[in-house]
Amino acid sequence: MSRADDGTRALHEALPPPLRDAVDEFARHLAQVRDRSPHTVRAYVADLVSLFDHTVRMGGRVPADVDLTVLRSWLAKQRTMGAARSSLARRAASARTFSAWAHRSGLLPTDVAATLASPRAQRELPTVLRVDEAAALLDAARTRCDPAPAGTATTRHPVGTSLPTPGTAPPPGAAGHQPDGGGGNNADSADGRNGRDNGNRGNGGNDEAVLLRDRALLELLYATGVRISEACGLDTGDVDHGRRLIRVLGKGGRERSVPYGLPAQRAVDEWLRRGRPVLARPGCGDALLLGARGGRLHPTTARRIVTGHADAAGLPHTSPHDLRHSAATHLLEGGADLRAVQELLGHSSLASTQIYTHVSVERLRAAYRQAHPRA
Repeated sequence: MSRADDGTRALHEALPPPLRDAVDEFARHLAQVRDRSPHTVRAYVADLVSLFDHTVRMGGRVPADVDLTVLRSWLAKQRTMGAARSSLARRAASARTFSAWAHRSGLLPTDVAATLASPRAQRELPTVLRVDEAAALLDAARTRCDPAPAGTATTRHPVGTSLPTPGTAPPPGAAGHQPDGGGGNNADSADGRNGRDNGNRGNGGNDEAVLLRDRALLELLYATGVRISEACGLDTGDVDHGRRLIRVLGKGGRERSVPYGLPAQRAVDEWLRRGRPVLARPGCGDALLLGARGGRLHPTTARRIVTGHADAAGLPHTSPHDLRHSAATHLLEGGADLRAVQELLGHSSLASTQIYTHVSVERLRAAYRQAHPRA
């Protein structure tokens, strides 16, 4: 549990019983009725606990003591403490969601937050790789997996080590590098209950399998634009090899089918043929992507994999979400319809997808300023 979770729990326990009960009921409503993810529920609960703590400091004891004055005072305090506009907007949204539910449930006489104004979050343009940078990342991953020509000796070097020139010794410490992105000693039992694999340790015999897994992961992320949690949640049965589609379970339990191309197909086929059988262990189930210890690949480990390969390819810091941004931007720049990109990404609102049109325009402006003699 994080330090922030500990702080929220302490504040929750210190609340008067009517407020504490309201928090618990609201959390159950979000999880069971609204089917929100655990992460979303934690965020809403943390905001509500903070609001109620402020209500108590203003003399309130029950949910009905929360009015528009309390809400505005709470947000003003957050602003004076340095909260970003995006954080203030999210907390105001949490308050509106609670207020509407509490009014329907009889805890509030009116929906007090219905007219609550909040600062518009300033959306920064996402980080996007150029097409040649994305190609360099994927080509480097493929090179590490491809066997050397017949008659030549080869040593595969895990991510994060420099590739020696022929006739030179491997870099010091290369043999001890951990291919999953870190050399931690995390025990598998930490996530053994749900089959996830946090382990980062491989051995020499597993290095090729790990690199094949890395290549399949990178190709799928860029080819489909799926979220890292969606990629790690894929099962082997979610891959339609004949039609080159993957079935993805996205936010809110929404299912969608996403196409992928030939390079991703080759990478997945090689991983399933030569890599996955090496790493698979009893209990791994049908998970498509496996960790070095044989369980389902964990998103945290997958993030380290992407960052490690980007660093090894000489690229700026790159996250899985940067590959998602890049895939969406490159699709639009290639002429894809905005609605189609929305469907591929699993956005519930077209407004979320429109950010990529701004990215494309900004990239066009930058190219114009750099190339045109009278820019």
